[in-house]
Amino acid sequence: MSTHDNPLPLESRVNLVPVRVVVRDSNGNAIANLHREDFQLFEDGKPQIVSNFTVETLASLSGGAAGTSATESKTGAADSGKPGPAFLPPARFVALLFDDPHLNLQDLMRAHIAASSYVEKYLAPTDRIAVFTVSGQTQTDFTDDRAKLRANLANMIPRSVTAGDPSTPADCPVMDYYEAVEIQDHHDQNVIDVATQDAVACLQSQSANSPSQQSAAAQASLLQQAQTLAESTALRMEEMGDEQTEYALRRLREVIDRMSLLPGQRSIVLISPGFIYPNREAEFSEIVDKAIRQNVFINTLDARGLYVPDFGDISQPTNDPNLVTAGYRSRLHLDGQSSQVEVLMDLASETGGISFHDNNDLAAGLRELVSPPEAYYLLAFVPQNLKYDGHFHSIKVGLAGKNKYTILARKGFYAPKHGETPEQLAARTIQDALFSQEEQHGLPVALQTQFYKTGATDAKLAVLAHVDLAHLRFDKANGRNDNDLTVVAALFDRNGNFVTGTQKVIIMKLRDDTLARLSQTGVTVRTNFDVKPGDYVVRLVVRDSNAAQLAAESGSVEIPY
Repeated sequence: MSTHDNPLPLESRVNLVPVRVVVRDSNGNAIANLHREDFQLFEDGKPQIVSNFTVETLASLSGGAAGTSATESKTGAADSGKPGPAFLPPARFVALLFDDPHLNLQDLMRAHIAASSYVEKYLAPTDRIAVFTVSGQTQTDFTDDRAKLRANLANMIPRSVTAGDPSTPADCPVMDYYEAVEIQDHHDQNVIDVATQDAVACLQSQSANSPSQQSAAAQASLLQQAQTLAESTALRMEEMGDEQTEYALRRLREVIDRMSLLPGQRSIVLISPGFIYPNREAEFSEIVDKAIRQNVFINTLDARGLYVPDFGDISQPTNDPNLVTAGYRSRLHLDGQSSQVEVLMDLASETGGISFHDNNDLAAGLRELVSPPEAYYLLAFVPQNLKYDGHFHSIKVGLAGKNKYTILARKGFYAPKHGETPEQLAARTIQDALFSQEEQHGLPVALQTQFYKTGATDAKLAVLAHVDLAHLRFDKANGRNDNDLTVVAALFDRNGNFVTGTQKVIIMKLRDDTLARLSQTGVTVRTNFDVKPGDYVVRLVVRDSNAAQLAAESGSVEIPY
């Protein structure tokens, strides 16, 4: 029997397509009593076999958060039994992600007041809150320190991540991102006419001659200049708007990655007025896929509340006698502002979250959004004849004979560029278990911890995994009994932050007499960590190679000062 230490793997790609499904009744209550056979799953209109199916409830998600362990005293004498945890480990992590480039000052202040109220009144002992921003400024990592969170929220202001602001440009003609996209990407002639008329008004306001004093040639030249100005403005505004959208999507990915290292319920609340994401649909789908795989819910709060549509700046000269063009201008502003909320609704529905919009009670909305749904379903399927070409495939989830329910699920996925190897599958399974709270008992494994102080500010912590070999399956080859165990031990601090982790691979090629002896005694795998005084959550995952069975246990330990 030999042991190899490996770095802890935290990345892998998968072939299974995960689909998180939330089913609600007419009163908005999550349904928890459905079975695999109740679901119908379609890819590109073709029925698929649901190869993986699990039901998650708040009770199952919180199970194992306060695991127990045997702990050793300062003198090194092992305590007997399994005492309770030294502290309450964090069980729920909520990232408040403020879209400060898209938010105006008024909406940001209202959202700040709602967030501060929640922190002050509703932060539970096992909650950890983080305040993140799209700009990356004025942030606080996960903590239960109310004073720190309040101070951070109080200092938040709108911040642009571009040289200008595509939502409220100061240029003439006035043009927002939505209008620019309609011109540049969709070549909508009606929108082009609106922008040209606006540009004509801008140029005429800069001219000393009134339109009636201009010759036909001058008016033709003015129209040509206006078309050029409208096109150049559209190009500039699209570049600025796309950059802000890129920042928002990138920051979402980064926050999901950050939360994937947390052992508990994970929710993001995106606080934003919304935005559009033309030509970035693949990135959007990748975010949804990543959130589902990392078990992160994305909830969204429309910071505009119950807003009144803005039909444009009536003080801006347009000189537009054409009522048809004027009507298109008003409709354009309305369509642009209403389309912003679509990204908020889609992010929430496709990851199993909730979208709160068209309501001025942002404080109540925030209280509703911080928790995952009471129950949800994790489905997965292996696409038939999938080509690794990056193309989009639609997904539809239905319920057999239960049309009275509302179903929230992702709308599709983009095919990966390559498949998943068995090694990647094993690494993903271990990683998912490591950063979960759920205890699994597929293998007979017992967790113990021991520690001793090595100095005033230093200690040694041992994580012991005792495995009962009598209940493992061994393969016989060349007169030996073969099986490998992968043992991963990891430490998290009191705020759920990943501190360190180690993976050991135990290669067992045992003679019959050795296996008989070890089946009586079991084997113990010891992992040592150098730690500082403080509270820690210990997570242990053990997986065997033959049956691909897995055990996952949690414990907590307090290293005294």
